[in-house]
Amino acid sequence: MSILPHVSKLHADYLAMGEQGTPTLLRNYYGSKPDSGEWMKGTARIGDTHALADALNHQASGFRAGEQSLKNIVKIREGARVVVTGQQVGLLGGPLLTLLKAATAIARAQEATTATGVAHVPVFWLATEDHDLAEVDHISLLSKHAVETLRLGLHSEGAEVGGLRLGEGIVAVLEHSSELLGHAPICDLLHDCYRPDATLGSAFGRWMTQLFASYGLIVLDASGPEFHKLGRATLRFAIEHAEELELALLRRAAELTEAGYHAQVLVKPGSSLLFLVSDGQHGAKPRQALRRSVDGSWKAGGRGYSTAELLRILEREPERLSPNALLRPVFQDTILPTAAYVGGPAEIAYFAQTAVLYQHIFQDGEALGRVTPVLPRFSATLIEPLVAALMAKDDLRLDDIFAAKTVDALTHRLGARSMPIEAKRRLGAVGNAMHDEVEALTSYLCAMDESLGRSAMVSASKMRYQMNRLRRLAATFEVQKNNSLRKQAHTMMLHLFPSEHPQERILGGVWFLAQAGEGLIDTLVREALTMCLGHTVLKIT
Repeated sequence: MSILPHVSKLHADYLAMGEQGTPTLLRNYYGSKPDSGEWMKGTARIGDTHALADALNHQASGFRAGEQSLKNIVKIREGARVVVTGQQVGLLGGPLLTLLKAATAIARAQEATTATGVAHVPVFWLATEDHDLAEVDHISLLSKHAVETLRLGLHSEGAEVGGLRLGEGIVAVLEHSSELLGHAPICDLLHDCYRPDATLGSAFGRWMTQLFASYGLIVLDASGPEFHKLGRATLRFAIEHAEELELALLRRAAELTEAGYHAQVLVKPGSSLLFLVSDGQHGAKPRQALRRSVDGSWKAGGRGYSTAELLRILEREPERLSPNALLRPVFQDTILPTAAYVGGPAEIAYFAQTAVLYQHIFQDGEALGRVTPVLPRFSATLIEPLVAALMAKDDLRLDDIFAAKTVDALTHRLGARSMPIEAKRRLGAVGNAMHDEVEALTSYLCAMDESLGRSAMVSASKMRYQMNRLRRLAATFEVQKNNSLRKQAHTMMLHLFPSEHPQERILGGVWFLAQAGEGLIDTLVREALTMCLGHTVLKIT
C-alpha cells in the first residue's frame, strides 16, 4: 500500500486488487491485477502500422531521435506492441513524475519483451491538445530556502497549448533556472531544446527524446492530421453514437458512486467526449468542448453544428476534432498497437470510466472488447545525501515527514526527540502511570454512579490534556535552545514534502537531473523494473 497522503479509495483498491476485502467489480474496470503480468497475455489491436511508422519517423526527425528510437519505429512497422504513457507538456520538462512515467514504460516494455518473446517498445504520448495553459506554463525548482516557481507568461486564449511558441521570454526563464540548477551540465540540453522559436510541444518532445535516447523512447505528438486520420474511426463513432456513450458513462458513474468510489470525470447530460478547434476566422483557434442538444444538434462555443457538419470536418480536417480525457485512451489505441498504458492515480481513476467505452465502441464491425490494461507508474521520493543524513540523525522515515505536514509540526517532533533521555523517561513514566490509574479510577466511578462516571471522564480528559501540554512545553524548550532544529525541519520538508504535496508532483525533474547527473535516468529505469506497487524511497548521490 502507498504511504502517500491523499490516495483515493479507488486507487488504493486498484493497487490492492485481488486481496481479501477488495471489490470483485474492479475486474470490470481494469481487467487484470496490476502486479500479475496478465496484461502481457492479451492481444493488441493492430492497425495500419506502415502509416503509423511513417508518421512517427517524420516526427522523430524533428525531435532529433537517435538510433534506438528509429529502430523501435521499425519494430512497430513490423508488428511490435507498445507500452504507452503520457503527460502534459510542462515547461522545462515538467515535474519529476514525468521522468518516472517514462522510466516505467521503458521498464514494462523490456519486461514484456523478455517474458513473451514479442517485441514491445515504449511510447510517450504528448498531451499537446490540452488547452489548460495554467497546468504547463511553469516549473518549480528549489532554491536554498524555498520552492521557486518560474513562469513563462504565455497567453493561449483557449488554444491547444502544444502549439504555443515559447518566444523571447524563455531566455530569462532559462537563465534563472540555470542559476537554481547550479549551471549543471543538464542545463546545456535545456538550452538546446527550449529555444525561442520552439513550441511547448516541440521543446518537450525533443527534451524527452534526448533524455531517453539510449532506451529508444518514441515520443508522439498526435495533434497533427496524420495521426487523427489513423484515429478517425473512434472520433466518428463518438459523433454518431454520442447518446449511447453518454448513457453508458452515466450508468458507470452511478455504479462507481454506489460502490463507494468517485467518478474522476464528471459526465453531465448533453456532454460529449469531443473537443472542436474553431475554424480560426477571427484569428485565435480556441479548443472548445462540444455539447449535444436534445434535438441532436451540437454546439461549441457560441456556434451550432449538425452531425453531418462534424462528420465533414472529421473527413477534411480531422485534426480539428480531439478526444477528452475519457475517450483519449480509446483514440490512442485506435492509432497504436497498445499492450498496456502506464498511468498515475488520476489516469487510473479515468480508466474505471473509460472501460465502458471499450465495451460500446465498434470498429470494423466489431467491439473493441478488451480494455487496455492500465499499469501504475513508478512512484518515488528521491532523497539527496544531505537530506538523508538529516533523516538518519533524527531517526526519521518518509512517512514521519508526511504525517507532520508542516515545518512547525516537524520542528516540534525534532524538539521532542532532542530532549535528554532522563526527561523523556520521566515524562513517559508519569504519563503511563497517570493513564493507567485514571483509566482504573474512571471505570470504578462509572460502576458506582453514571453521573459520577461522566464527571470522572471529563476530569480525566483534562488531566491528559495537561500532560500532553507539558510534553509540548518540554519539546518547545528544546527547540528554543537549539535553533538548528527548525532549519533541519525546513530543509527536510522543502525537499521531501514541498507545499504539503509529494515531491514528485511539485518539483521539476530537471532539478534532480542537475543533482545526480544524467545517470539518474538509468537509475530510474532500473528501479522501475523491480518497483513495488506502493511508494519507493530512493536515495541518490
